[in-house]
Amino acid sequence: METLQRQMVGHGLLVIVAALLAGFMLGFGLIGGLEVMPGKIVSMPYYGTTEGWVRAHVGGLTNGLMVIAVALSLPLISMSQSMKRKTAYGLIFVAWANTVFYWFGNAASNRALSIGDNPLGPSDWFGVVGFLPALVGTIIALILLTYAGIKSLKDGSQETF
Repeated sequence: METLQRQMVGHGLLVIVAALLAGFMLGFGLIGGLEVMPGKIVSMPYYGTTEGWVRAHVGGLTNGLMVIAVALSLPLISMSQSMKRKTAYGLIFVAWANTVFYWFGNAASNRALSIGDNPLGPSDWFGVVGFLPALVGTIIALILLTYAGIKSLKDGSQETF
């Protein structure tokens, strides 16, 4: 159990680091670069939109915290060790898949919200790489979090899965 929890906390923290880096991209977009001294802004390479970087920043923080919260909650949830392992590795995948979605979505013409063209723009490989893992991650998250939520409300009986 402790190994799973440590891995989840470690990945959660690294996803938060990626979210903090997205905050730099947000800042570059908002002020046009990096302030190296008061009033002196040096242009920095930047892609995407400030709105997209807000989502990457806040969404990444939220995903990292979700993984850490579930890691700390695992001992309280009445699931088999096998299901706890599936939950741990599944949510680690979810957090990184969403991180890829945020970063690649900022580079994608269609914001990585579909495989094909959509009203936001045409499809490109950034969109496909951003969309597919996030789609799988969304399904995994819904299943695992629903299951864990229901099991945590049960009387503590163990199941076999």
